[in-house]
Amino acid sequence: MIPELISASGPDVTAVAIPAWLDASAVAVGSVSGVLVATERKLDLVGFIVLAMLGGLGGGLIRDLIIQHNDVYMVNSSYAIPMTVLVGCGGFLFPSLLTRFPHLIEWVDIISVGLFVAAGSDKAIVYHMNPWAVVLMGTVTGVGGGMLRDIFLGDTPRIFQRSNFYAICAVAGSIAFYMLIIHANVTGEWATAISVAIVILMRRLSLHFNILSPANVDLAPVVKKKVRIIYHLAQEDGRESSRRILRKFEGCDGYQITYVQQPSPDVAHAQSGETDASCTRVIDRIEIEDDIPEEASQSGSPQDIGDRQQNS
Repeated sequence: MIPELISASGPDVTAVAIPAWLDASAVAVGSVSGVLVATERKLDLVGFIVLAMLGGLGGGLIRDLIIQHNDVYMVNSSYAIPMTVLVGCGGFLFPSLLTRFPHLIEWVDIISVGLFVAAGSDKAIVYHMNPWAVVLMGTVTGVGGGMLRDIFLGDTPRIFQRSNFYAICAVAGSIAFYMLIIHANVTGEWATAISVAIVILMRRLSLHFNILSPANVDLAPVVKKKVRIIYHLAQEDGRESSRRILRKFEGCDGYQITYVQQPSPDVAHAQSGETDASCTRVIDRIEIEDDIPEEASQSGSPQDIGDRQQNS
């Protein structure tokens, strides 16, 4: 029976019932990622089991420790820990079986990430967390296991290195899940399916077209150049405005313009340390007859006041 698409009672904030076989598959495939790294490093049986547990359960463990509601998935589940231990032991005893189907593991890996993202986002929604926390919990659940695996091995986590989309896919899937549940009133089953499809599609497109996450980005020179252009344009506009003011007042009687000499900004910047930088005449103030104090206006006619100002 196909579940309904839209929830009639508003946002579906109940826990998504992921089938047990699908949940176990996601844990198992997450464990395989740890086993593959253990095979590359030629670790012992303990190393295989620990990396398998980190890959399969690490993301959920980080999520549950952050949420702090006494609901730790790896402890409450009856098959989570045995599943990861079984995968670790199988990878240690039969490593060649895993390397024989690399494309299959790659597909199932991104599917497991999509399922972990949906499970983590759904759990945060059930506990009424804010949107930012929902996206964080979904992303951490999806990629946290691989991050812990790399940290335990003393490496920079692969999700922090430039590569095809992985963590970005998890973020997109978590955002999609939240929007579908809260704003579109889509039921949990359909929201899970759509968010997993978004994660898989973004991952496959990034691999097919070799789209890499950005790295070594420095916008400071570009921004500095734009700011310098804006500064020079504003400076030239100010000079043109000053010229218009001068043309307006210099031909009129009753105005007195006082100038000061200031170093030209461009020359001063280019010839820093030199004392013979060219100067620019800048308006200091413009005085008109209305600015003359009232006491002075009572002591004589405007013509006398102008004569006294000229003599002074």
